[in-house]
Amino acid sequence: MPEPNYRVEMSPPDIGPYRRGNTGVEYVTTFDSGIAGPHVLVTALTHGNEICGAIALDRLFRANLRPRSGKLTLAFDNVAAYESFNTRYPIASRFVDEDFNRLWDEATLNGSRQSVELARARALRPFVDAADFLLDIHSMQHATAPLMLAGTLDRSVALARRVGIPELIICDIGHAAGKRMRDYGAFGDPASDKTALLIEAGQHWQERTGEIATDVLLRFLTALGVVTRDDAAPIGSPDLDAEPKQRVIEVTEAVTIAGDRFEFVEDFRGLEVLTPKGTLIGRDGGREIRTPYDDCVLIMPSRRLVKGQTAVRLGRFAA
Repeated sequence: MPEPNYRVEMSPPDIGPYRRGNTGVEYVTTFDSGIAGPHVLVTALTHGNEICGAIALDRLFRANLRPRSGKLTLAFDNVAAYESFNTRYPIASRFVDEDFNRLWDEATLNGSRQSVELARARALRPFVDAADFLLDIHSMQHATAPLMLAGTLDRSVALARRVGIPELIICDIGHAAGKRMRDYGAFGDPASDKTALLIEAGQHWQERTGEIATDVLLRFLTALGVVTRDDAAPIGSPDLDAEPKQRVIEVTEAVTIAGDRFEFVEDFRGLEVLTPKGTLIGRDGGREIRTPYDDCVLIMPSRRLVKGQTAVRLGRFAA
């Protein structure tokens, strides 16, 4: 299928003023309220072409928003990839050497392999280890409804409900290609209280995506008591107080590409509900990929159809 030609409606912010930070690691800044409370980490630019997170963090910096309690750390992740962002070919700057968000397991981080992304992940790892709560801000290839990827732990779903937006909460498993930061260490441990969320705020470069990323961030901080609603109001959109009825989609399977040629049978964009069971989705070489049950929801079908990567996730609405 041809790649949709999405127009870049957002202006990539200049993050140069945040390079020095105050932590000894470039593009990482921690604000300490001096009052007991959680350590909250917010990350942007995990993928260099997903600029909505940079917009949201830039707005917080410009507004001089500070935590009322605990600590707030703001981090720009894959700055090297972001520095290559070009509005004429915006899809190209997702990463430099490899996907930053497939590196978050002990063996990879402690191993001998080297890359631009691994070096940056190792530098950021102490901040991820120290955080009690994490919000990782992302965007998507296609113009579909925003999604909160909450993982499979009950505490993550509960936090997503406290945030209150977006409408759709995805209980998802990971990728075969590697572990995401959201699932790293204590964040993925059922015995821990540490909790992480990943927001897919909308299509990469639509203006509305920057607004959603900002509103989700403000609601996340408000839910954790880091800031108040009055603090957030001047930065958020007019519908910051909207309360949609949230729905949960449970992902049952991630379709990992096994062959050298994967093709979808239709130009799926995401959130299509396919029925009956056995509906053809695509072909992975000679293998047919079909829906495993009635009313199967397609989650984030990819255009990066490369062996070993996730083609699409399959889910169903929770009762």
